[in-house]
Amino acid sequence: MGEPLRVERDGPVARVVMTRAEVHNAFDEELIPALAAAFAELGSDVGVRVVILAGEGRSFSAGADLEWMRRLGEASEAENREDARMLAAMLRTVTECPKPVVARVHGNAFGGGVGLVACADIAVVVEGARFGFTEVRLGLAPATIAPWVLGKIDAGHVLPLFLTGEWFDAEFAAKIGLVHGVVEADELDESVERVVQSLLAGGPVAQAAVKRLAHRISVTEPAIDEYTAEVIASLRTGEEGREGVRAFLEKRKPAWSPENQS
Repeated sequence: MGEPLRVERDGPVARVVMTRAEVHNAFDEELIPALAAAFAELGSDVGVRVVILAGEGRSFSAGADLEWMRRLGEASEAENREDARMLAAMLRTVTECPKPVVARVHGNAFGGGVGLVACADIAVVVEGARFGFTEVRLGLAPATIAPWVLGKIDAGHVLPLFLTGEWFDAEFAAKIGLVHGVVEADELDESVERVVQSLLAGGPVAQAAVKRLAHRISVTEPAIDEYTAEVIASLRTGEEGREGVRAFLEKRKPAWSPENQS
């Protein structure tokens, strides 16, 4: 398996492309730090004006790699907490990148993949794309992505989605404010390019100030990262979280499903 992502440059526009197509660009211990490093580097590059975030293959990102999650379920809570801190730090790096970030979304975006969409400043999505905060169906919680999702979607919409883990479509994602445009597949790249050109018309110093302003007002302080890391670490190492991940990988219903209750 090659590098988990690649970075392309076209003048002032940088493109960060997740390349784990065989697992729907799921997060693991290699992709997470690679994303963090790419956005940190591009954020400090004075030649970069706009960053496009995309994924190869059939999906934008399916969230966490389940095999990786199974390994974490057998690790200690301290190891899980450190891993969760790494994910939280990556999401913060993407969100706080001083350059405008545009997500090019196609296929599926589940769990942490939806978190990445929420971290982008603007998200353009293909009709037929599917979203879902599926963590509860694995006995887990969307902890590390929650601050950024709640920055885009109000709690009245978020809580039912978090609690049920139900999938929702691109049109509903636009309705609740998660994404900013829904287009046909053959219009996706053209639509992303229009957004990029609009962003290039703005002043880069002003845009960086606008992003700092929005983040300051939303009060997503770094201390929240430690809390979310503790939440997901305790759930991953708990019996319910381990059972949920095992059940998914074994293609069966978890123990708490109604089908398994006598």
